[in-house]
Amino acid sequence: MSRVTSGKVTHARHKKVIKAAKGYYGRRKNVFKTATQAVDKANQYATRDRKVRKRNFRALWIQRINAGCRAIDETLTYSRFINGLTKAGIEVDRKVLADLAAQEPEAFASVVEQAKAALAA
Repeated sequence: MSRVTSGKVTHARHKKVIKAAKGYYGRRKNVFKTATQAVDKANQYATRDRKVRKRNFRALWIQRINAGCRAIDETLTYSRFINGLTKAGIEVDRKVLADLAAQEPEAFASVVEQAKAALAA
């Protein structure tokens, strides 16, 4: 019986890793052992940073909403604005509010006025 080698399988695995390491610097792009480590670490970062991206965007939206509120009324903070929205029964997410603050200042101003009215009442 003839001997079976794993040449094709090994070559395919190596090729897959080297392809994933394309664009890396130095030996990380063409030496299998080093490329495997680099690709594994890159996948760890990618998994972690999918969560971090969501966190960063939420922080950005909050900053834009706060800046929009302060531009309309200097005494109105982000926290008081969100509290006013809750009391007014307005359910708009932060992404949309941030977009309104940046792109449609008049519409955002009307939302701010509604929130302020709910806070005063």
